[in-house]
Amino acid sequence: MDSLVIIRHFYPEDTPLRRLLLKHSTQVRDKAMEILAMSANDSLKLDRETVEKGAMLHDLGVGRCHAPSILCEGTEHYLRHGLIGGQMLREFGNKHSIDLEIYARICERHTGAGLTAKEITMQNLPLPHQDFLPETPEEKLICLADKFFSKSGNMCEKSIEQVWTSLDKFGQDVAMRLHNLFAMFHLTI
Repeated sequence: MDSLVIIRHFYPEDTPLRRLLLKHSTQVRDKAMEILAMSANDSLKLDRETVEKGAMLHDLGVGRCHAPSILCEGTEHYLRHGLIGGQMLREFGNKHSIDLEIYARICERHTGAGLTAKEITMQNLPLPHQDFLPETPEEKLICLADKFFSKSGNMCEKSIEQVWTSLDKFGQDVAMRLHNLFAMFHLTI
């Protein structure tokens, strides 16, 4: 399974949105591989292929969301892009007899530092009231690498301090999850 084939299936035309998605996904993939190389934590036994392909597919659902500032002209709330991407991958996999569940879960669990059912309920977010927390080491690495890049603005890499500041404002639980991701991959805050 080639992640670019899947992206081109859903984004067949060379549009500014597809170019933005490819640039962001490539940045996240490269950052994930850099963190993996630096972490020197062999006990995690991450699957490099899952990391590479998962990072390329993690934002597949953005095109169906409404976020004009990042060229997304769909109708769904942007916070649903992970769920939508997961659904798209499952449907593609079923149609082509390919098991893409591992990548669907990456899509669903990469937002923020993950989201809990409690946070979704308390903030009245447009998501099912269940946990969407990264569980596998691959999910956690892609979630972390994604925090270093935005699809808006100049798309330059954020510093660790900027990543921390961007999520710290969401409260102690989110800050602790982010801290745990940094610690897991030996990144100092």
